[in-house]
Amino acid sequence: MTTAPAAPATAAPAAPVALRGVGRAFTAPDGGTRDVLRGVDLDVEAGEIVAILGPSGCGKSTLLRIVAGLDHPTSGGVAIDEAPVRPYDVRCAVGFQEPRLLPWRSIEKNVALGLPRGTARRDGRAQVARLLELVGLAEFAGHRPHEVSGGMAQRASLARALARNPEVLLLDEPFGALDALTRLKMQDLLLDVHAAEPTTVLLVTHDVDEALQLADRIVLLGSDGDAPGAGIRQTVVVPGHRPRDRGSAELAELRGRLLDGLGIDRHGAARGIQATTTIPHYPY
Repeated sequence: MTTAPAAPATAAPAAPVALRGVGRAFTAPDGGTRDVLRGVDLDVEAGEIVAILGPSGCGKSTLLRIVAGLDHPTSGGVAIDEAPVRPYDVRCAVGFQEPRLLPWRSIEKNVALGLPRGTARRDGRAQVARLLELVGLAEFAGHRPHEVSGGMAQRASLARALARNPEVLLLDEPFGALDALTRLKMQDLLLDVHAAEPTTVLLVTHDVDEALQLADRIVLLGSDGDAPGAGIRQTVVVPGHRPRDRGSAELAELRGRLLDGLGIDRHGAARGIQATTTIPHYPY
């Protein structure tokens, strides 16, 4: 991959994020309430990448929406650079699992949708061109979404989010719909983009390996005992500098610990299957 161009002088600086006692409850069909999150305390440093892991339905996406100002906490609060989060906070940009590109617009014009309101036309064109170059889509600027691959559409979605010059980038399973090989390439691309655009990143993922490859820290959300709602069960600092060796023995051990924390039986012990300690030579 070509060396990413330097970020422009107008790029917003990365900002720290602080969550204090964040809880979220929703109204249940019976008229009661259903607690999804409770007592979430988390500090994210400026420029840090933090991955959020947890079982489905534990409130990972809800937490991202609260940070973005797309939802509000029932209790507690969130601050970006010590200022409370506002509804639809312009300091944040969100990337979703699906590209969500407008099919009648070109890739270039889809990316331009992310530009802050009031951006001068000349500056906007320059910013879009720079971002398309950054994500490797400069040659496809005039293509429509149906004329490019799923991975390329997701790159355009990432460029659109970055067009806002966000202080905080919130990614909700951004590569979950991609095939395995494209997903690995997109992980590498995100690291390249982060090196050029060192914004603060909160990443929701179900993929333990993805979290280990991308994050500085991993936050494990989940329920604790009979208490309603999910909180932070564990925070793990990922060793080493990015990009990391996907075959690292140290990361493999950490992967096992995270799988245990997610309740995944990694050795088949729960089914009475003896763990394999050696791999036979081919032919098997």
